[in-house]
Amino acid sequence: MQRFKNILLVSDGEERNIAGLERAGALAGRNQAQLTVVSVVESLPLELQRLMAAVHAADLWQLAVEERRERLERFVARVWQGEVRLASKILLGTPFLEVIREVLRNQHDLVMMTAEGKSGIKDILFGSTSMHLMRKYPYPVWVMKPEQHTRYARVMAAADPMATDVRHQSLNHKIMQLASSLARIEGSQLHVVHAWLPVTERISFFGRPPLSEPELTAATRQAHETAFEELIQKCDLEGLRVQLHLQKGEASHLIPGLAQKKHIDVIVMGTLCRTGVPGLFIGNTAERVLWQVHCSVLTVKPEGFVTPVTV
Repeated sequence: MQRFKNILLVSDGEERNIAGLERAGALAGRNQAQLTVVSVVESLPLELQRLMAAVHAADLWQLAVEERRERLERFVARVWQGEVRLASKILLGTPFLEVIREVLRNQHDLVMMTAEGKSGIKDILFGSTSMHLMRKYPYPVWVMKPEQHTRYARVMAAADPMATDVRHQSLNHKIMQLASSLARIEGSQLHVVHAWLPVTERISFFGRPPLSEPELTAATRQAHETAFEELIQKCDLEGLRVQLHLQKGEASHLIPGLAQKKHIDVIVMGTLCRTGVPGLFIGNTAERVLWQVHCSVLTVKPEGFVTPVTV
């Protein structure tokens, strides 16, 4: 995790964000990095402006900005340490847009924030802002579960070693580097997972297949196993407690289920776009995983990803 030198933490200064601030401060301290804490004040709802017609909208917004600034300064002061270069800033506008613009202006290499979402029949950990950032932000995004004050005991890396293109191979190595580095810092157990499906579940043969179904399944598993082993051998995992999970099944179901079963604290995963719309979406598998997991997530984009957001 020593690659990060200019960290941006998104926070509203509320108590539920304190664990994220502590973790961001600790990471900045270890890396001798700059830490900037930003809070975004959105436009006042139109109905509120109408209810308070006697007060000019600009004055209301200014009051909201000043209140947020004071709250953020008190919040930052709680964990400030002399060795951490720390600044705070108030942004105005739509949260995810202003965060990405701030990143592009000041070349931040990591965005951290506390998960903000709860909706529907069951809790959804990731809300609108975090999902927008994970879709459109070109660098790593670390979304943290609010109540995780203690260290991460178990870190999971979700890899796809069968990738043939250079960008995807590079993404795998970035995932492994970040996950193994985080596991070292936290003294965590590292779980590496790769899901695979038999060829017969992904391809329809016209006529007689070249091998029987059991032979095709065995050959597919062997190919994935070889690629998985080659990826692991290329990574520096010395001194780490590692568990490897090569499992048959859909990644979008297998990863959340394994994360719950193994009590994973944070998942490091790639968000490679395969939709054909550059800069707008993350891969379908990654999106489905994110809607199901209830732990912290560190997402990584492939090299060359271009955000659709402009300064």
